[in-house]
Amino acid sequence: MIRQSILCGVAAAAFAVTACNAENSGNSTPAVSTAPIKAVPAPNGGDWTTIVATTPEGGFVMGNPNAKVKLVEYGSMTCPHCREFDEAALPTLTSKYVKSGQVSFEFRNYVRDGYDMAASVLARCAGTSGFFGLTRQLYADQPDWIAKIQAADPATMQAIGALPVDQQLAEVAKIAGLQQYAAMRGLPIAKSSVCLADAETPTKLVQMQTDAMAQFPDFPGTPTFIQNGKMIEIKPGTSVWSQVESSINAALGS
Repeated sequence: MIRQSILCGVAAAAFAVTACNAENSGNSTPAVSTAPIKAVPAPNGGDWTTIVATTPEGGFVMGNPNAKVKLVEYGSMTCPHCREFDEAALPTLTSKYVKSGQVSFEFRNYVRDGYDMAASVLARCAGTSGFFGLTRQLYADQPDWIAKIQAADPATMQAIGALPVDQQLAEVAKIAGLQQYAAMRGLPIAKSSVCLADAETPTKLVQMQTDAMAQFPDFPGTPTFIQNGKMIEIKPGTSVWSQVESSINAALGS
């Protein structure tokens, strides 16, 4: 079963980082673009950053569905470089680019381990109204809930791995305190319990990962960015956001 394959490593106490692209880290100060962007008015005088939908590929997309630039991030909830990008980029990406209506931003979960799966399922359980907010909060506090994972008793982890598949995710979330964390941010435990026990979402998440590797054979790890259907080449030594922003500006002609 697909779901079994993604959770089979839950019993391991070590935290895997093999799919987190270390070359995506850069220490240079991000370039700040001051070029004006011609705004596309949102419907009914609204705000494009509040318009969120699911996509056929399995992601959540924020912004104008007809935006000139369609940016996709494949990100892992347990990847520190994804957290760094979120902290460095999302405020400007949303307030300047998505809000203009010229850029849409889609996030597709790229699951690396059982804890990534649990966090991803909970974020997606928040639906279109809460996905981006809960995802950002999970990134912000990533070191805290990952520390709980690393401190887990190996015997407990072994026992979780022996549970029926439909019980494993809830136990994984319990170890990291993720259900309570999500409940404090608007996702009731009763609802998250249903999501964690549902086999459909983990299957979709694994399929999204499989599709990414099939579509992009040179997929480098997370985070990876696709702009208008083409992968953005991220080079080491310069901040990821500055490179992504430069690509966006080039496509906008600014």
